[in-house]
Amino acid sequence: MFGHGFAVFTDSLLKGAVAAPEDTGWFKPLVLGLYAATLFLLWLFGVHRYFIMWFYSSNKKNAPTPKRIFSDDELPVVTVQLAVFNEMYVVNRIIDAVCKMDYPKDRLEIQVLDDSTDETVAISRQAAARWREEGFDIEVIHRTDRSGYKAGALENGLKTARGEIICMFDADFVPTVDFLRRQVHHYSDPEVGFVQARWAHINENHSLLTKLQALYLNGHFVLEHTGRQRSGRFFSFSGTAGTWRRACIDKSGGWSHRTLVEDLDLSYRAQLSGWRGIYLVDQGVPAELPVDMNGYKSQQHRWAKGFIQAMLHMLVPIWKSKQPLKVKVECTFHLTNNITYLFMIALSVLMLPALHYRCQLLTGIWATIFDVSLFVGATVSILSFYAYAERQIDAKWYKKALYMPLLMGLGIGMCLNQAKAVIEALRGQESPFVRTPKYQVDANEKGEGWKKKRYSATKTMLPALELAFSVYFAFVTLYACVNSLWLAVPFLALFSWGYGYVGWKSIEFQTLTVPKRPTAPVLAK
Repeated sequence: MFGHGFAVFTDSLLKGAVAAPEDTGWFKPLVLGLYAATLFLLWLFGVHRYFIMWFYSSNKKNAPTPKRIFSDDELPVVTVQLAVFNEMYVVNRIIDAVCKMDYPKDRLEIQVLDDSTDETVAISRQAAARWREEGFDIEVIHRTDRSGYKAGALENGLKTARGEIICMFDADFVPTVDFLRRQVHHYSDPEVGFVQARWAHINENHSLLTKLQALYLNGHFVLEHTGRQRSGRFFSFSGTAGTWRRACIDKSGGWSHRTLVEDLDLSYRAQLSGWRGIYLVDQGVPAELPVDMNGYKSQQHRWAKGFIQAMLHMLVPIWKSKQPLKVKVECTFHLTNNITYLFMIALSVLMLPALHYRCQLLTGIWATIFDVSLFVGATVSILSFYAYAERQIDAKWYKKALYMPLLMGLGIGMCLNQAKAVIEALRGQESPFVRTPKYQVDANEKGEGWKKKRYSATKTMLPALELAFSVYFAFVTLYACVNSLWLAVPFLALFSWGYGYVGWKSIEFQTLTVPKRPTAPVLAK
């Protein structure tokens, strides 16, 4: 009874909403045409994930090895650069970890590039002084103008750096003691310009949000980076947990702040210039994942916007270069991937009227073919991609299987945030490099004590729109149920959950009472 009533209600609502344009004869074909084009483009990027898995699996055993191993007397001088901005809770940890690395002191220089405007500067200087007493060459370089943001800080540090090899870490990373010794020998090959390690996770099990982030990043750092590098395609340096040959930085044009992804920009320019990048998937470097939704959204917004900025600068030079076609095609998929967020928004808006018309036009075997092709091309590719990535690094990967659909939901829920970033980049709208707040949440911390440490969050109206989309998709899910579109129901329910989860968590964190000037941590002597 309810199903019949709901179907009548929605049919009446839809007919009333589209009556005028439908009478002209163009509205239905327009909606279905736009819907089909959007699905095809999303399907295309979904199928591309299968190619990434193929790149990885066919080159899985081709791990990069150094041409030779340097003797201790041959080890090059390394400058470690720590780019820091308002990181009072974690800066002491990264400085300690770097100073504990197994590398000769006389060949190690440490630059703390601290552009902070809070107590972080004092903490950095105190930590540097303590390690200087232990015989380390460590200096805090503080800028007050922050021009060029992170790229500007790195560029400024290079003016006085004495290292042949430049190593860099963001403040939330904790390198292992053998980090440098596992990377530096690859520079025995004069064609190697940079070496990147895999990101691991300190606080993966802290919450549902951190678990989903870990799954997402593992797909990128296990399959994408490895598959691209070992198959002879371009891959991008990830801004931290890696090293550069100083000569490569200089000859590739140096650090540029024309985009928010200075790491991707430089690594692509270096590879276009003939330098090789090395990716070490077996070298994991733990880092702290964002524990609040707004911090995660600001990070993802920066990355998405930066990628589109890089696309606008790099895509034409890539296609004009003499690189093989396989490189050009993969670079195109890599740089344009964030455009799919615009298609996801279009899909979200068109979903209900398209389902309504699809029920009228497609029945029987053709409806099944349509649904199955969409399901395999888009949904299955995502699930298999991230499950395959987990299987490579975790023997008990199957225990994370239940989180895979939720990961899809999180990606859907982030669409409005990411689409906004894409539009800003396409419009040429400038924005500052917004740091991702870190709170020194370790592997064993399960509580919410970090909330008392919070830096002020930026409040926006976006969560309200995300919650509105959640309600809309709850309505669409019910419509699919009463019309027996059972294959579509789980997919639509994920849309509702994803938008609702992201929107609610954003509002939840925005309503916290946060001190504007957090108290600095007390350092151990």
